[in-house]
Amino acid sequence: MEIPENGAGATRLRAAIRDQWEGLSTSERAVAQYLVSAPVGQLLFVSAQELGAASSTSNATVVRALQRLGYAGLPALKRELANDFTAAVAPEERLKQRIAHVGQDLESIWTDVFDEAQDRIDHTRRLTEPEALKRSVTALAEAREVFCYGIAASEPGARHLALALGRIGRRARFVSETGFALADQLLALEQGDSVVIFQPGRRLVELTVMMERARAVGAKVVLVTDELGEAYADRVEAVLTAPHTPTGITAESLTGLLVADALLLALATLDETRAVESSHQLTALREQLLDPKRRP
Repeated sequence: MEIPENGAGATRLRAAIRDQWEGLSTSERAVAQYLVSAPVGQLLFVSAQELGAASSTSNATVVRALQRLGYAGLPALKRELANDFTAAVAPEERLKQRIAHVGQDLESIWTDVFDEAQDRIDHTRRLTEPEALKRSVTALAEAREVFCYGIAASEPGARHLALALGRIGRRARFVSETGFALADQLLALEQGDSVVIFQPGRRLVELTVMMERARAVGAKVVLVTDELGEAYADRVEAVLTAPHTPTGITAESLTGLLVADALLLALATLDETRAVESSHQLTALREQLLDPKRRP
């Protein structure tokens, strides 16, 4: 049971299978056998359904086998394998491999995109702890103002949360500055505020500075991330997991947007009167702006 690649992710997979082999069922062993026989590059693009078919098992067996091996799900395995893959292969080569994998079959392309999206969504749902969600919602509900921070691929989630919070009657601002420019935004952070940081995996100095500023003024921090939960758990109010894409087939911001939507719906239900009134005012303002009689 050898994997040709010798990266850290592949090595951990082999070790997990070796250590857990005796405890695996016959069908789970079939999944494990396939995992260590397939090239890492191929595993990055396979769906749980495809893994089930290839190992003559099922989607559910694949998920169960991965959990027995110590992975939260297929996206978690892909992430570990992708760390070595992305470090060793140039971006343009990774793009070529993605294109080669899907080919020009439109039905296959459609299926691959939705399969990966579904895997990521299912993974997000399983990794969301009810207590973490409750703490996050409470922090935002009690906030004087919510600072929503996100840069690059994380920007859509933060921008969406800030805009939608305003639409349900809550003060919020979108923040995407880096370096010295971020200092001006952090100067406005006060006691009673909350910060929601969207950042999947890279440990930026901006994160540390924001968290330290929040602690100094008495603001709360919610971190929406994939890999940084353990590193920052003791500095934030709550961590919400939003797995990023291991292949680049689906948008990086997909799961962050869904987490934002869950927070928004929870906040709207906590204060329905405020949310409905804000929505009414928004509609009225839009109608005024669309009224041709008001044109200059």
